[in-house]
Amino acid sequence: MWERIIVILRKEFIQVLREPRMRGLLLIPPLLQLIIFGYAVTLDVDNARIAWMDGDGTPASRALLARFEGSGRFQVVATPHSEREVQDILDRGDAHAVVRVLPGFARDLAQQKKSAEVQVLLDGTNSNTASLVSAYAAQVVAEYSNDVLPSQTKNDQTIKLSVRSPGSAPTNMTVAQAVPGTRVWFNPDLRSRNYFVPGVAVNILFMVTLTLTAQAIIREKEIGTMEQLMVTPMRPIELMLGKTLPFALVGLVDLVMVTAGALLIFRVPFRGSFLVLLFSATVFLLTSLGAGLFLSTISRTQQQANMASFFFSSPAFMLSGFQFPIRNMPMPVQYLTYLNPLRYFMEIVRGVFLKGVGVAVLWPQMLTLFVYGALILGLSASRFHKSLD
Repeated sequence: MWERIIVILRKEFIQVLREPRMRGLLLIPPLLQLIIFGYAVTLDVDNARIAWMDGDGTPASRALLARFEGSGRFQVVATPHSEREVQDILDRGDAHAVVRVLPGFARDLAQQKKSAEVQVLLDGTNSNTASLVSAYAAQVVAEYSNDVLPSQTKNDQTIKLSVRSPGSAPTNMTVAQAVPGTRVWFNPDLRSRNYFVPGVAVNILFMVTLTLTAQAIIREKEIGTMEQLMVTPMRPIELMLGKTLPFALVGLVDLVMVTAGALLIFRVPFRGSFLVLLFSATVFLLTSLGAGLFLSTISRTQQQANMASFFFSSPAFMLSGFQFPIRNMPMPVQYLTYLNPLRYFMEIVRGVFLKGVGVAVLWPQMLTLFVYGALILGLSASRFHKSLD
């Protein structure tokens, strides 16, 4: 049995490595996705562009401006002097926000009035960026107020931050005098790269094994060699193993390559066990290989298999938590994600990378993956046998 399987394995590797298009599928998608999600796709705002409108023109307001510039998060790109200029800056998207120091700011601080106001006008086109810029501005103002207000008035006097987006009502935030201590676990710098790059490993493993498995079997049908294999003494189970195992190995190699790139190039933390990651990936392969077998039984050409894999994989990725948090989805959609095997593997990979957890924590996801994988692979294998018969 194993001699015949090894023959098919050797044949598949020779056929894959000989064809330029197949070699490209093995190398280009992993590298391309790693580069895109490592460098280009980010939710971080490391250099927010702001316009500074100083309606007070005092040393106190200029000291606040120095705090914004010295924070390392803001770049002042304009200094408007009228409401019209503010509107034009936000309309053209020249700045993420306009910070306005209202007249009387220094006077209110000196006279120890109840509050001194600073206004932030946000470009709410990108809600994530607007939220981050608002939070960064609140932090800078809080640190400034903690330093400049007299200690005996800190409990009674505040700097009020008024935040609004165009077309919305202003939201007033009373900035606390003492900046609260915050400790972030697992991703202290809140880098979105640490969130996305581990998900690329899930993406690569699924797409490579799904697409290549389906194409390898359909290619045999297109060139007419499937009939020759069917008349050999090889049994369907041996043919199925010989066709799927090469791409399982290719998927694991791509997983190792993406993991190495995440660690060496992007410095993504890896706090868990690589053996746990490798074992979980092997369990997940039951699902991806089974799906590839299923696509090979319902498609007649490689083009049909590519289209079917696209319609199958796109909803799976959208509901996996790869980019959009599942907790933010509507409740019916959240329940639907429990039917998605990619959700469980995504949780495992991020848990191993960022949290450093092991089998003691991740066993429910591993067990669910095994059940789904066994069902999908079993049903696909039975359909594969019938197609050969």
